[in-house]
Amino acid sequence: MKLSLLKRPAPRITFTCRPEDESVITPPVRAKTVLPEWFRKLPAVTEDKISPTDSGLTVKRCMPFLDAMMAGWVIGLPATVRMEIADGGRTVNCGWDFDRTLVSNHATHQVAGNPRDPLPPCKFHNYWTIRTPPGWSCLFVSPLNRPNGLFEVVAGVVDTDTYQSEIHFPFFATGPDGLHVLERGTPIVQVIPFRRETSDLDGDIRSETAEEQTARKTIFRKSIASEGWYRKFARAQR
Repeated sequence: MKLSLLKRPAPRITFTCRPEDESVITPPVRAKTVLPEWFRKLPAVTEDKISPTDSGLTVKRCMPFLDAMMAGWVIGLPATVRMEIADGGRTVNCGWDFDRTLVSNHATHQVAGNPRDPLPPCKFHNYWTIRTPPGWSCLFVSPLNRPNGLFEVVAGVVDTDTYQSEIHFPFFATGPDGLHVLERGTPIVQVIPFRRETSDLDGDIRSETAEEQTARKTIFRKSIASEGWYRKFARAQR
């Protein structure tokens, strides 16, 4: 008798909020569903740039660029924030009309000597709790390839399989002096789940073998010989 193999359920990430916040605060969304408007409008090929020495291709045909933008999930601001930047970024004051704290400040001595010094570290408050399966953590970064010109979130990794509480996101205000309005839903952080065992692989550091050299050259030549080859190749390997 043939026994059917039970298929393991795919790992899932879970976002939970307080009951009173459901349908009030902005829900997390898959990063691939909220590509920025400038990217959506960008043509894959700029026709008037095509010439014998130029293919006219744009970054829209760059799969590594797109895959980074599409990875994981995006969390947006729960409500609109008014951010005033002054003194060349040394002073940051924020206000909002929401009934929860949305931004607070860290002390500058906590990051003394960092490359953003003298910009003060601030913090976006997040009201989503993130849960992942055992062995899974989350990388939190500024939305990849989506610079907004106003703030930059400090990257961090949290073991969301054990730390299952609200996580807040430190940031530096990098915009020009003035009053800036960050609308509800403005992307503030990209959440990329990963299995911890894959993030600390042992490494080999050596010269390539003849077979590896051949593979490297062949892959590179194929990628430049045919438009869209990498897209097909990468998808076929998954």
